[in-house]
Amino acid sequence: MKVATIVGARPQFIKAAPVSKALRKGHHIEVLIHTGQHYDDGLSAIFFEELELPVPDYNLGIGSGSHGAQTGAMLAGVEEVLTQEKPDWVLVYGDTNSTIAGALAAAKLHQRVAHIEAGLRSFNRAMPEEINRVLTDHLSDLLFCPSPTAVENLAAEGITGGVHLVGDVMADVLQQTIERARESSTILQRLELKEQGYLLATIHREENTDDLVHLRDILSAFNQVEETIVFPIHPRTRKALARLNGSVTLTAKLRLIDPVGYLDLVRLAQSARLILTDSGGLQKEAYWLGVPCVTLRDETEWVETVGAGWNILTGARTEAIVDAVSSFRPAMTRPALYGNGKSAARISYALTMTK
Repeated sequence: MKVATIVGARPQFIKAAPVSKALRKGHHIEVLIHTGQHYDDGLSAIFFEELELPVPDYNLGIGSGSHGAQTGAMLAGVEEVLTQEKPDWVLVYGDTNSTIAGALAAAKLHQRVAHIEAGLRSFNRAMPEEINRVLTDHLSDLLFCPSPTAVENLAAEGITGGVHLVGDVMADVLQQTIERARESSTILQRLELKEQGYLLATIHREENTDDLVHLRDILSAFNQVEETIVFPIHPRTRKALARLNGSVTLTAKLRLIDPVGYLDLVRLAQSARLILTDSGGLQKEAYWLGVPCVTLRDETEWVETVGAGWNILTGARTEAIVDAVSSFRPAMTRPALYGNGKSAARISYALTMTK
C-alpha cells in the first residue's frame, strides 16, 4: 500500500510522526509531502529531527501568503505530485490550508482521502480553520475521529460512512516522548525557571494576531499578571507585535523567547503552573499533563477539556484572563480523554483493511 502524507505546519508534523512510524512498521510505502507552509526552522526542521520524521520526499516550498494565494499554490503543487505518485490513500491532518489543498487535489484526481482529526467543530465560520475542517470532512473517504463528540458532529452533517473513532494521535506522541523531554530538555535550566514557578503562553491564531485589539487586550492581561509568563513567540505574533507600534509596553515578567522544539515545549508545559493559549494542541497536552489551561478564545473544538473542569474559555478579554489566572482551579478528577495512545496503529489498520 502506498500512502501520500501531506503536512505543512507544526501541529501536523507532530501528528504525522506516530502514523508515519506505524505505516513503515507495517511495511507500507509512505510518500511524505511537505507543502512548506511552516518553513522557519523553529517551526519545521527541528520537529522532523526530534520526532524522527523521515526527510520529506517532496518539499513544495510554498511559504506564507494570503489564504487564496497560499492554498492555490499548494493545490497546484500537491496535484502534480499526486499525479506522479498515484497513491492508494492521501492522508491529511487537522485544519490548515495544507489540509484542504491536499484533500481537494486528491478528490479531483479521484484518489481516496483519509482525514486525521475529523469531525472537530468550533461552529464559528469566521475561522478559516473551520472552513477547512468542514470541506475536508465532506471530501474524505475515511474520517478518523479523536472523540465521540467528533463522531456526533459528522453524523449531524449526514456523514456516517467511513467514520472511525480512533482517539488522538497527539496522545501517542506525548506518551512516546514525555520521559525523553524530562530527561533531555535543558530549557528550564537555560531560562532559570523553577517547577510550577511560571506560566506558559502561546498565541498564533488569526483572531488574536490579525485583530490588534485582541492582541493588545491579551498582552494587557499578561502585564497585569504578577507571575513570570514564558512566551515562545510565533513569527506571525512577532509581526503583529511590531504593528502595535509600542502601544503596549511589556513588563519584565513577560519573557518573550524564540519558538522552541517539541521536547522543550513539552518540558515547559509539564512544569508550568498554568497554561494560556489559543492552540488546540496545547489545550490537549495541558489536560494530559494535568496542568490547568486558560484558552484565549471564545470557543474550543476540544469541549471535553472544558466539561472535565481543566480548561476555561476567556476569549481575548483582559479582565476575564486576569481573573482566570488568579482564581481558576481545576477539577479534582481528570477522566481519560482522546484515546489510550494507540491511535496511529488503529489508523494504519483501517487504511489497510479498507478496500
